[in-house]
Amino acid sequence: MEDDLIQELTEMLIETCRVTDPVLTELSPDAPLIGPDSPFGLDSLDAVEVVVAVQRKYNVRIENQESSRQVLQSLRTLADYIRSHRG
Repeated sequence: MEDDLIQELTEMLIETCRVTDPVLTELSPDAPLIGPDSPFGLDSLDAVEVVVAVQRKYNVRIENQESSRQVLQSLRTLADYIRSHRG
């Protein structure tokens, strides 16, 4: 189910990037993941950690900086990418 993957990714982000500020329970899957508007407060260094964590957990590569910028726009874009690239 779609919400399961988004919930899983939310938990992975909080753990991987050591998010200490409480994240809203009613988090929009379309909220920005990285940058000043991110509910997670993630920056470009966190983005690298997310890419590595996705590769480890889901065995999905996010190739270059340009595609990672697209993929990491929101939880929804990340979940869609993982779904479409899983073996």
